[in-house]
Amino acid sequence: MINPQTQAAGTDEPIYLDYNATTPLAPEVIAAMRPCLERHFGNPSSSHPYGRRAAAVVAQARADTAALLGAQPEEIIFTGCASEANNIALRGVARALRGQGRHLIISAVEHPSVVAPAERLRADGWAVSLLPTDAAGLVEPQALRDALRPDTVLVSVMLANNEVGAIQPVRALADIARAAGVLFHTDAAQAAGKIPVDVDELGVDLLTLAGHKFYAPKGVGALYVRRDTPLAPVLVGAAGQERGLRPGTENVPHIAAIGAAARLARERLPQMGPRLSELRDRLHRALAAAAPGLRLNGPLEQRLPNTLNLSFPVVSGHDLLTAAPGIAASVGSACHEEGDAVSGVLAAMGLDAPRARGAVRLSLGAMTDAAMIDAAAEQLIRAWQQARLRTGTENHRPQAGA
Repeated sequence: MINPQTQAAGTDEPIYLDYNATTPLAPEVIAAMRPCLERHFGNPSSSHPYGRRAAAVVAQARADTAALLGAQPEEIIFTGCASEANNIALRGVARALRGQGRHLIISAVEHPSVVAPAERLRADGWAVSLLPTDAAGLVEPQALRDALRPDTVLVSVMLANNEVGAIQPVRALADIARAAGVLFHTDAAQAAGKIPVDVDELGVDLLTLAGHKFYAPKGVGALYVRRDTPLAPVLVGAAGQERGLRPGTENVPHIAAIGAAARLARERLPQMGPRLSELRDRLHRALAAAAPGLRLNGPLEQRLPNTLNLSFPVVSGHDLLTAAPGIAASVGSACHEEGDAVSGVLAAMGLDAPRARGAVRLSLGAMTDAAMIDAAAEQLIRAWQQARLRTGTENHRPQAGA
């Protein structure tokens, strides 16, 4: 397995700068999983000692995940991923409150796992409103006030954007929704482990987590559901698991992993944020000094400490990364990356097509160090210079007969 922690200039492995797509497993998380894979194999619903031991693992993970969010353990529902949690949140509220109204509000920069269930509800006869953003990708609270209707039952606005890192004013938005008697959901998949996330400080009713975004494995997520929030099950089956909202035998090893990752996030968050901000800005300065016309996409201040979305002049982001095989990064969300296709997030922010096509997302993580940053900057600058020369040659190629 490639370990980003061992990367350094001169090695054959690319420098990993795609932590917003997924993170490697932390050693502490692997250690938490191992007993569940080797010994604690019981079904948590069984009453015998094997089942009770597995149930104890799940209970501890629920408490640890709740602690990361300032929540109560009984408010945590484990899911198979953040996409499932988002579906349960949107479609579950819709099923529970369809007699009170059929209007949903989401932002124009949501992840596809929020957009898709919203579109499914639209196909079922619901009205769906999109909140626009400013040029930095931030939703204006007044836009939510203007969008609310008497039949609105739910607002869903992500806490932090996966492409540009913009941190939305969720507290202000949730207060507006609450004053109107409307539930508020936030997708915090990209925020957890990078910035403090407290459900009471945010004022939200539902909140989504993705384990693989903060050093747990893929295939596990969680949904926070505030006590007494109306939510109907989307899936049906055995009624006992996860308060009847997520039927199926619990994935004990992965649940143990997300609990361990939550504990680890709480411990290292005070140091992690400032360190990543410093490294991110170091990379930005090096690239800006060598590439005149480089543009930052997203807010300068109100963004994740690990995320740097830049538009390189003249060349496309896809061509730039192709010319830099020593860098593992992306041009946008890993969930819908399509070569030179313009990102929907950047389009919603109002970026013109050339700037949007030139965008590259560089996201740092726990294993990133200064040596990697300096090596990455050198490779990206060299790749940009080479790609620019090729583009310039193509643009000025003499026409036939000239």
